[in-house]
Amino acid sequence: MLAVGMEVEDVIVRPCYYASEFGGCHFRPNYHFFWMLNIYTGAELAVPVNIIVGSHVWVGDPTLAWTDGEVLKISGEEVHVKTTDGKTAVANISNVYPKDTEAPPGGVDDMTKLSYLHEPGVLHNLAMRYELNEIYTYTGNILIAINPFQRLPHLYDTHMMEQYKGAAFGELSPHVFAVADVAYRAMMNEGKSNSILVSGESGAGKTETTKMLMRYLAYLGGRSGVEGRTVEQQVLESNPVLEAFGNAKTVRNNNSRYSFGKFVELQFDKNGRISGAAVRTYLLERSRVCQISSPERNYHCFYLLCAAPPEVKEKFKLGDPRSFHYLNQSDSYALDGVDDAQEYIATIRAMDVVGISEEEQEAIFRVVAAILHLGNVEFAKGVEADSSVIKDEKSWFHLNTTAELLKCDVKSLEDAMIKRVMVTPEEIIKRPLDPVAAVGSRDALAKTIYSRLFDWLVDKINSSIGQDPNSKQLIGVLDIYGFESFKFCVSSSVNSFEQFCINFTNEKLQQHFNQHVFKMEQEEYTKEEINWSYIEFVDNQDVLDLIEKKPGGIIALLDEACMFPKSTHETFAQKLFQTFKNNKRFIKPKLSRTSFTISHYAGEVTYLADLFLDKNKDYVVAEHQDLLTASKCSFVACLFPPPAEESSKSSKFSSIGSRFKLQLQSLMETLNSTEPHYIRCVKPNNVLKPAIFENANIIQQLRCGGVLEAIRISCAGYPTRRTFNEFLNRFGLLATEILEGNHDDMVACQMILDKMGLKGYQIGKTKVFLRAGQMAELDARRAEVIGRAARTIQRQIRTYIARKEFIALRKAAIMLQSHWRGILACKLYEQLRREAAAVKIQKNFRRHISRESYLNVRLSAITLQTGLRAMTARNEFRFRKQTKAAIIVQATFRFHAAYSYYKNLQKAALTTQCGWRRRVARKELRKLKMAARETGALKEAKYKLEKRVEELTWRLSLEKRLRTDLEEEKAQEIAKLQDALHAMQLQVEEANARVKQEQEAARKAIEEAPPVVKETPVIVQDTEKIDSLTAEVESLKASLLSERKAMEEARNACTDAEARNAELIKKLEDSEQKVDQLQESVQRLAEKLSNSQSEIQVLRQQSLAISPTGKPLTARQRTMIVPRTPGNGNVINGETKVLSDMTLAISNVREPESEEKPQKNLNEKQQENQGLLIKCISQNLGFSGSKPVAACVIYKCLLHWRSFEVEKSTVFDRIIQTIASSIEVQGNNDVLAYWLSNSSTLLLLLQRTLKASGAASLTPQRRRASSASLFGRMSQGLRGSPQSPGLSVLSSRGISRLDDLGQVEAKYPALLFKQQLTAFLEKIYGMIRDNLKKEISPLIGMCIQAPRTSRASMVKGRTQANAVVQKALIAHWQSIAKSLNRYLDIMKANHVPPFLAHKVFTQIFSFINVQLFNSLLLRRECCSFSNGEYVKAGLAELEQWCNEATEEYAGSAWDELKHIRQAIGFLVIHQKPKKTLDEITKELCPVLSIQQLYRISTMYWDDKYGTHSVSSDVIAKMRVMMTEDSNNAVSSSFLLDDDSSIPFTVDDISKSLQQVDIADVEPPLLIRENSGFGFLLPRSD
Repeated sequence: MLAVGMEVEDVIVRPCYYASEFGGCHFRPNYHFFWMLNIYTGAELAVPVNIIVGSHVWVGDPTLAWTDGEVLKISGEEVHVKTTDGKTAVANISNVYPKDTEAPPGGVDDMTKLSYLHEPGVLHNLAMRYELNEIYTYTGNILIAINPFQRLPHLYDTHMMEQYKGAAFGELSPHVFAVADVAYRAMMNEGKSNSILVSGESGAGKTETTKMLMRYLAYLGGRSGVEGRTVEQQVLESNPVLEAFGNAKTVRNNNSRYSFGKFVELQFDKNGRISGAAVRTYLLERSRVCQISSPERNYHCFYLLCAAPPEVKEKFKLGDPRSFHYLNQSDSYALDGVDDAQEYIATIRAMDVVGISEEEQEAIFRVVAAILHLGNVEFAKGVEADSSVIKDEKSWFHLNTTAELLKCDVKSLEDAMIKRVMVTPEEIIKRPLDPVAAVGSRDALAKTIYSRLFDWLVDKINSSIGQDPNSKQLIGVLDIYGFESFKFCVSSSVNSFEQFCINFTNEKLQQHFNQHVFKMEQEEYTKEEINWSYIEFVDNQDVLDLIEKKPGGIIALLDEACMFPKSTHETFAQKLFQTFKNNKRFIKPKLSRTSFTISHYAGEVTYLADLFLDKNKDYVVAEHQDLLTASKCSFVACLFPPPAEESSKSSKFSSIGSRFKLQLQSLMETLNSTEPHYIRCVKPNNVLKPAIFENANIIQQLRCGGVLEAIRISCAGYPTRRTFNEFLNRFGLLATEILEGNHDDMVACQMILDKMGLKGYQIGKTKVFLRAGQMAELDARRAEVIGRAARTIQRQIRTYIARKEFIALRKAAIMLQSHWRGILACKLYEQLRREAAAVKIQKNFRRHISRESYLNVRLSAITLQTGLRAMTARNEFRFRKQTKAAIIVQATFRFHAAYSYYKNLQKAALTTQCGWRRRVARKELRKLKMAARETGALKEAKYKLEKRVEELTWRLSLEKRLRTDLEEEKAQEIAKLQDALHAMQLQVEEANARVKQEQEAARKAIEEAPPVVKETPVIVQDTEKIDSLTAEVESLKASLLSERKAMEEARNACTDAEARNAELIKKLEDSEQKVDQLQESVQRLAEKLSNSQSEIQVLRQQSLAISPTGKPLTARQRTMIVPRTPGNGNVINGETKVLSDMTLAISNVREPESEEKPQKNLNEKQQENQGLLIKCISQNLGFSGSKPVAACVIYKCLLHWRSFEVEKSTVFDRIIQTIASSIEVQGNNDVLAYWLSNSSTLLLLLQRTLKASGAASLTPQRRRASSASLFGRMSQGLRGSPQSPGLSVLSSRGISRLDDLGQVEAKYPALLFKQQLTAFLEKIYGMIRDNLKKEISPLIGMCIQAPRTSRASMVKGRTQANAVVQKALIAHWQSIAKSLNRYLDIMKANHVPPFLAHKVFTQIFSFINVQLFNSLLLRRECCSFSNGEYVKAGLAELEQWCNEATEEYAGSAWDELKHIRQAIGFLVIHQKPKKTLDEITKELCPVLSIQQLYRISTMYWDDKYGTHSVSSDVIAKMRVMMTEDSNNAVSSSFLLDDDSSIPFTVDDISKSLQQVDIADVEPPLLIRENSGFGFLLPRSD
């Protein structure tokens, strides 16, 4: 809301709407850096712009180059500007450029996004980014690199390389790696070679940039080379060697290269691997060997050799650098922060890597030392005129040392320097040289030797690295000087022959570059299908003709002058003046006779021709050639091979200029055959210190980089272009009715431009193309619209304030009236209230008197009733208490009597049973002891048991037959009894019927008879009948009773038969159970017998080895584990009994042949069982409850087979191979989860059961002793310690818990199996985790890209479309949650331990945190307010998933997102400028480092409300803290690393998982019915 007095300008000058930069898909044309800029530089580029009073503009400044201010007044063509520093500047309107007030405070990473791409705008953008340590900036696909003059290691580590690998250009922040990646991808996809041109002046960072390029290309295409060295290592290590011999300190740079160009070819095979490389250098400055000036240094190799170890310096007779003439011409001997001794070691190491042998290294440094000694040879005048001699003894010492090092004749060396041989047709004349000429000859020899040495190093590096003749594609990296003119540097330096060659090369490259830019312009217009005419640009061919044209070019004239001995620099200059007096590019200075000026594309450069002739000569003095060719040192001789006969006789002249021209022509042919990429390196200041940005210096370098030439190309076409979405977002408010309609973006842009009345623009397929100046006109229209809107807002605000004041006044009056009326009402109310109170008091007083009387009466009555009731209740309670006490006493006495009787009876019974059992046990023990003394005791026991089994089997069959017969007899008897009972029942029924008939007949007769006449006879007859019937009834009753008695007896007999039958059935079942137990006992005894026989054989062999007489031992103590049988009287729940006291005397030992057979049978059976187990577990056995069946079965089998205690077993390897083959199927997460559950459970069982065997540390004798008493140790362990391995045998009841089982001393195979199982558990865990990462990685990428793609679809006024886009955005996060749910369901279905699931999701959330956070720091479009809201909504989806997954599975996964959560919280928080550094670091973002906070703060931009980031003070404090951290060697990397390690150990699994109950696990059907796996069946107690 605006204040009442705010002016319109206050609203206009503060818009914050970054649509031009962040509207959607970014425009990144493929051309050089300022080439597409809409820059208004010079009168010829000036266009009319809408500059009015109050506009913010850029105006020229003599100190700062450009400064910003506000227009105060416009007087015709003059503009009065008030600058930000308070001054007033007056400038021509053509030299004033508009300022973009909506530019983000941290600048833009791509110059093409700037609204006004003129020179001050570009300079301001670079300055803002440099202030934030953003040293890289794009312009299209061109990279501008500003030297920071400080180390920024976080920008170049391996993690940063991984981020840029395969990333689309422009997707991440500008970086040199992005350019290298684009070149590599273009080479691989299109099959065409690429080149990267790195240019800039000395000190701009070209060498370091080239190193980074080669490092990244080696990272992408690295491959092992020959002899342990890789090609990329040799290429990278060639840099220190070439730097040592070709670089030196200058006034501009501590490591300036004096071979002004270096072209590195990296050759690649068809797979994209580096297969070869080559290094080429151009124009080594040989004169530096002899001449240097303060504060420069000579080549580094001289100082490195002087800092070599003492033995090396003594060998070459070297000392302090100050003692050598070639080094003491300057006061600079050391570099800040550089240790020459360490650099010497590094150079030696680099020579080793590139393939230079130790002999060659020694020869190289011998030559370098010889040059130093040669420079100390001084001359004096000789006896003869114009002659010279060696000056003194010191000079003779250095001369002799030089000859010794070069292994040549001293006298020949002397003559070569002080004499010159002249060959005439008549004779050969030796002419002496004066001291000055001798010094020149000496220096020429030193320069020639050093030049040949450097050329040999380059050739050696190339031959050592090797080139691939089959390679058809390469990437070339050209590290070359930019345009150079010393008039901007130091007055003592001049532009000589080297600067002439440098600028000639840059003219060539500029022509190549202009053609490339022009082609990119045409391609851009053609791609957008717009109408365009031919774009003319100023070609610099006339400058190239001036320099290189034959026969009248400068190089040709220079060669011609060098061919004449009497030519001087003055005659050469006069020749140039005469030849080019009419050339517009050639200018003759007024005050110099040997200087000339050339008008280059970057400006005029004045060259001094004094040394042109000397530096152009490329020949070797014949005396020097003959001297060094005859050297006894093979290395020196190979540097100076004898010239060919043809060349020696030929008079053809060779010059540096001609040779360099041919090299440049070859370079241009190479560049024309490749796809170019450009990197421009810029030096921000001349003092070589960080955080200093010199505007004038930067402007000069930008101009020397060819900016103006490319601007002319750009301005001839359509310099300003915006995508439809960017254009609508910025200028849609000019026609809001168009946005409200459903128009296509292209149509909407067309309608807006037509409404504004612009002409000459073009509408492409995806962009709007504007002519120069049209962007400023649209911005002026936009400013008018915003101004009108501001005035409307102010009007509404003023109306609102006036109405607010009126309403407040009216409200006050109403409140005053209401208050007065309230006072009157209060008085009336007070009077009425007093009257009502008096009446109420009277009423209440009367009520109180009456109530007091009533309450007294009521209280008396209640008190009387209470007393009577209490007395009655106490009497009742007393009676009940006495009754209950009597009952308790009686019950206690009866209980005591019964319990005493029971305990006595129980004690007597136990005593009797124990005595009887002891007696039986002693008898059995005596029998067993007697049987054990015999040789065949075990076989007899087995035979008896077999007999017993046969007898029991026979008895069982007999009892079955008896049972069958009994059942048949019983059935027949029951049938007979039932028949008799049925017959008797029929008789009784008939008798009853007859009795009833008789009674009925008698009754009828009595009724029909006369009462008197026949009374007596009837009575007699009836009496008889009655008696007879009564007797008959009694007889029938008696017979009925007898029948019932017989029937009852039959029933009793049937019941007895059924009882006997049940008893027989029970006996039969007991017999079957006993038979099963006996069969198992027999089987175990057979196994024990075989094992005992095998062990006896082993013991016999050991005893033969131990016994001095060679006789075998005859007895060993044994322990047997046999089942308790009814024979020994100890059958208790089928448990096993250990006969620990039984000893077995072995009188006769079998022969080995007879013992191998049972062992072989046992092994074959064991192999069959193992094969069946492997076949079984290869299937999905499922789960029993939550326990994996396969793991339980494997554990039970291994434990029962005692596999953990053997020295050698194959079952472990077979199990591991089965697991490995099962998880080979990629992407089958169900199988992986199944085996993850099984392996973790099995590992838990092993971890809690196995313990390392102590036998591994014993001597062989002790091992044999322990093996001999194996059964004895088992019996002792069973009697004494529950931890003995003897307890590892499963009982017939099974093992219910691991606590029921002691630990087993595991041998090496078991421990190895445990380690392998641990490795497979970690592998399966990693596969599940990585599969989930692969599944959600594309979704995370969509989440990262979503803000960019969504903004292209979201335009103001289109709410329905925006809602659809928002719904689509959140779908990516929901897909991630669905993937997490699917994996969680899979792990739950396979009963994966929650501990492992928790670890999986914790690492997955950490991966999401790393990906999102790194994308936030590397992509500026992600570091916005709206993107923060979007990611916050997505994180809410993940939080909801964590809540639904519960703490058991999700655990602390949500905490892994702490970095991205705090970063997003920082993005969406309001009023950032008010936050202090302490609040940010301690409250908002305590987890983030200062580097990360600095990165977010500088990259943040608000695309929704237009707010700003944190204050500049906070940014400055962050920068200071970062500097302190870098000084303290604290890591400055701001990116996070993804942790792919295994986050748990075996102990962690053992502690986190619960105990496993394996007793009730049913075995699989495949092995359930196999007798060899009977121990797996669960048994009831």
